[in-house]
Amino acid sequence: MISDKTIWLTKWSASIAILLAVAFRSAGEQYHMFDLYLSLIGSIGWLTVSIAWKDRALIMLNAVMTLTLLTGILKL
Repeated sequence: MISDKTIWLTKWSASIAILLAVAFRSAGEQYHMFDLYLSLIGSIGWLTVSIAWKDRALIMLNAVMTLTLLTGILKL
């Protein structure tokens, strides 16, 4: 079982990664790679949290996002 502190750190770190990804996305096409990688980090973090919480909707959302982002990264 993952501790509450670890879950707290993971969800906040993942949220910050996603916010940074959005900032890179809005900065322009030349930052697309940073957007993909930070979004992937954020979605993996939230997938971890959603599994710990046993929240099926968040698990589905973040699993699909992770796979989609991996596909985008592999196409680079």
